[in-house]
This record gives sequence, C-alpha cells and structure tokens, in this order.
Amino acid sequence: MACRRCARVWPMGQERCSRCGSRLESRDPASLQKVWAWWVAGVIAYIPANIYPMLSTNTLVSSTENTIVGGAVEIAKYGSYGVAAIILIASVLIPVGKFLAIAFLAISARRGSSVPARKRTHLYEIVEFIGRWSMIDVFVVAILSSLVQLSVVASIRPGPAAFTFALSVIFTMLSAQSFDPRLIWDARFRGTKRTRR
Repeated sequence: MACRRCARVWPMGQERCSRCGSRLESRDPASLQKVWAWWVAGVIAYIPANIYPMLSTNTLVSSTENTIVGGAVEIAKYGSYGVAAIILIASVLIPVGKFLAIAFLAISARRGSSVPARKRTHLYEIVEFIGRWSMIDVFVVAILSSLVQLSVVASIRPGPAAFTFALSVIFTMLSAQSFDPRLIWDARFRGTKRTRR
C-alpha cells in the first residue's frame, strides 16, 4: 500500500507510514464526494466564462468586447480558421468533454457500467493528459495583454471571463485528480462477485 503523502510503499495491514507518520488507506473513502464537489464548482465557473467577455480591445476609434465563441468567430472572419478552430476546441469542446467524461467516470464507479473497465481507465488517462492544454485561451489573453500595451493607439485587457475560465479549468483538474481510478476496478470486482452469487 502506497502512502498518499510521501508515496512510500508499505505492506498491507500497516496503519501508519513510518516515514511521514500519515495514516495509510488503500482507498480514499471520500473520493467521489471530492470529485463531485470540484466538478460542480467547475461547471458553475464555466457558465460566466462563456457569458462575459474574455478580451476587451480599445483603440482610438472603437472599443470591442468578445466572448470566447464571439472571439473565435471574429478571428474566423479575418481568415484565420486554424486559430479559430484551436480556440473553439480548447475552450468549448475540451472543457465540455472533460465535464462529461468525469461525470461518466464518477457515475460508473458508483453504479457500474457496461463499458469495460480498461476503456474507462483509458478515458481517465485521456482526461488527465488533456487537462494541461485547457488553459490555452488564458495564455493567449495574457500574452496579447502583455504584447499589445500601446496605450496611445490600442490596448488589450483580459475580461472577467478570463478569470472564471481559469477557475473552471483549475476546478476540473482538481476534480479529475480527486478521482481514484482504482474505483473503476473495484466496481468491476463487485459486479463479478454479484454474478457469482
């Protein structure tokens, strides 16, 4: 059994880690509760991230504010379809996909699923992998804000959606990290025990 704090491995049955003194537990009993708490917080933060402007642009003649989708449409109008597609994928497709995948994993860990445990484990690994790429929008806004600071001609500032989008990404990452993938296999083991009876 591995210690959750220092990752040192100990024989089963030992109650405390001899290295750091923390209590040894094979499974986190509150894993799914943490997953759902962070998941709900991420969904709540994602709603204003799509309603409020992500970027505010001020020039001598005009002032514009764009939401995530509005900004992608505006970029596509100028012919940058690749950049617009990247923004839509990173800001809409990936977050919504992560929400659905985490919810599916949590529900299937509790109630079981017809999807094989190996495929669900691969889904969890994909969610963990793409989590680091979800902040592309926030990075783009930060880079644009720092590069275009010509206060006389134009200025670009991040809108309120940049903050809520960053919060949503952080919350979904914490939700995915709170999920114990061993619960997938526990649910499968419980299912085989029931069928044997």
